[in-house]
Amino acid sequence: MTSADASVFETTRPASADYLIRLAASDAGRDYKGRMLDALDLRAGLAVLDAGCGPGADLPALAEAVVPGGTVIGVDRDQEMLDAAAARTAAHPGVELRRGDVHTLPLDDAAVDRARTDRVLQWVDDPARALAEFHRVLRPGGRLVMGEPDWDTFAVDHPHPALSRAYTRHITERVIHNAAIGRQLARLATDAGFRVPEVIPVTQVFRDVRAADRVFGFERTTRRAVEAGYLSEYQAAVWLHHLAHRPFFASATLYVVVAEA
Repeated sequence: MTSADASVFETTRPASADYLIRLAASDAGRDYKGRMLDALDLRAGLAVLDAGCGPGADLPALAEAVVPGGTVIGVDRDQEMLDAAAARTAAHPGVELRRGDVHTLPLDDAAVDRARTDRVLQWVDDPARALAEFHRVLRPGGRLVMGEPDWDTFAVDHPHPALSRAYTRHITERVIHNAAIGRQLARLATDAGFRVPEVIPVTQVFRDVRAADRVFGFERTTRRAVEAGYLSEYQAAVWLHHLAHRPFFASATLYVVVAEA
């Protein structure tokens, strides 16, 4: 990679909380998160779970949608994320934060009317167990809304398609724990006892390489692909140089899945 290429790509990985806040504020983030919020069908007085709430990027909007009388419960296993969420929601007294894991949610049976999880199940050890937990804590007739990508749909234009395929294959095989979770959600939810009335595909298109890099971290991920043997050093240089200097196009599909208990 040349110095000119380096000026295009981020070379330092942002802190996890900063990355999640940045993603939520991006055009792509606002798009699918808005669809998730609409699908939750919130109203005053409801109790809502945000499982894997991270630094609380979505908690204020949830809290505002259930006032007066509603409650939003943010659960995350990382105390630093919960501390950030506490600061972000200080002006929202209806928000509760609890430390816990999606495999064993710190809630009683039938405790909430709505639940959401956003790009969390792609990382968990056992998505089926997490779905069973969501079913347990939702009241009969309650609604779960999930947003998860299918990383096999990640496509980047390049004159040598084999390089793009190798890059995506590295992500699906080595980076993301459950890379195909987006396509699996409807089946997993049905197996957990949910009815799945709607699956909403959200295809995100990127035409600006810098905006895309803030989401995907091309240079950092390419270095990992070289280390793992998916690309040679020369191929990586060719790949990144084209992304940095030629017209850019990338797309990926995320699925918003609505499930009813």
